[in-house]
Amino acid sequence: MIMRRRPIRYRYGAQPSQFCELSLPDSAPPHHVAALIHGGFWQLPWGLELMAGAVSDLTGRGLAVWNLEYRRIGEPGAGWPGTFNDVLAGFDSLATLPESVDLILDSASAAGHSAGGHLALWLGAERGPGTGYPAVVAQVVALAAVGDLRTAWADDVGGEAVQALMGGSPQSVPDLYELASPIERLPLGVRQLMVHGERDRVVPSRFSRAYAAAAAAAGDDAETLILPGTGHMDVINPKSRSWKLIAERLLSTTNTQI
Repeated sequence: MIMRRRPIRYRYGAQPSQFCELSLPDSAPPHHVAALIHGGFWQLPWGLELMAGAVSDLTGRGLAVWNLEYRRIGEPGAGWPGTFNDVLAGFDSLATLPESVDLILDSASAAGHSAGGHLALWLGAERGPGTGYPAVVAQVVALAAVGDLRTAWADDVGGEAVQALMGGSPQSVPDLYELASPIERLPLGVRQLMVHGERDRVVPSRFSRAYAAAAAAAGDDAETLILPGTGHMDVINPKSRSWKLIAERLLSTTNTQI
């Protein structure tokens, strides 16, 4: 059995949930990095441990993984804008790591699941090429993502989660939805791969289909990968029959043209 190194925790703020965990592969640096953002409809009690299996598998394939935690609904300061600021601060803190870590930061990948897929797409809009930050999102791999907050609210996806995240409905705070919903930020200017299980009953696959179509129409490099016989959690389960394909696609986007 190959023993992986334990992740190293780095804090980017003083609040309990303001931290990230870095997992490094056994190969020689420099390493490409994937920032992972977990789901759970932006709410407690779900945390970055949801991505533990994905972290282990991806480091075994040669990626450095930055598993990002953030304040979730139920914690002081969560929601708009606190949760979103945490994602930015957590990702930006990659540039503050010791030089000995030796990561390739100008072509990072952001990969998120469900609500984390929403945050990964939003991060791509904020930290894509040309935005002037040391750590750059070159591509987003969105797994069962909630890319359209207005439609999620209208369709009651996640119950009251969208309204709790945004502090109101699309009718009461429309300007905030324009800022926070990835489909309203198009074009993002980064490559996007929308991965979704055909049997997803939590976030229907039509979200990824509609989002990718809108992104492509706006001029982004965006595609959809719909996985037959696959449910909501399968897309982050390394033991699922779909995971190998997902990991290979994540590697191909993270290691762009290498």
